[in-house]
Amino acid sequence: MKVFGRERAFTAVVVFTCSILFPTAGLAHLVTTGMGPVYDGTVHLLLTPEDLVPVLAIAVYSGLQGREYGRYILFVLPLAWFLGGMVGFFSGQLPALPYASLSFLLFGLLIAINARIPVLVFLSLAAAVGTMHGFFNGQALKTGPGVVGMIGIMVTVFVLVAIISALVSVSSRYWVKMILRVMGSWIAASGLLMTGWFIRGYIT
Repeated sequence: MKVFGRERAFTAVVVFTCSILFPTAGLAHLVTTGMGPVYDGTVHLLLTPEDLVPVLAIAVYSGLQGREYGRYILFVLPLAWFLGGMVGFFSGQLPALPYASLSFLLFGLLIAINARIPVLVFLSLAAAVGTMHGFFNGQALKTGPGVVGMIGIMVTVFVLVAIISALVSVSSRYWVKMILRVMGSWIAASGLLMTGWFIRGYIT
């Protein structure tokens, strides 16, 4: 029985390795799910860490600050993301900007130090981040799902913010908040590292 189990495991490894070594198609950055442009936009966000992590960080921060922050950001962030995407979709190309690293750094620090800022300031910062990320999403989706893909991204941002901010806001356990603050410090550290890489690219 053990030998038979090993043979099956070996066969599975060989099949998996061959599927990696001999792909049927190669796609750069944009993901095609085969289920339509809305799902393509959804998967695009979920598989792009520089966009996904800021959404999660904003949702976590709003949850840590209370339900009022979560209620407002639930609509502000997706709308800003979509409007920025529309501007990016119908405008020309812009040079590369360290928008993702700044988003990591800003909201990672806010989570790590548990800073409480006024709700209007928070919404303004989140709207600026959403608009900038949406702008570059819109430019990236020009050759892919297009405007409908931006709708998929907007809906996904709404769902993620709704679920995560709600879960964080109802949790009163101290150790949960400490874990989230540690995660915030990691996000901020990643943003600092990304900023250094961006600056180094211009210097060298």
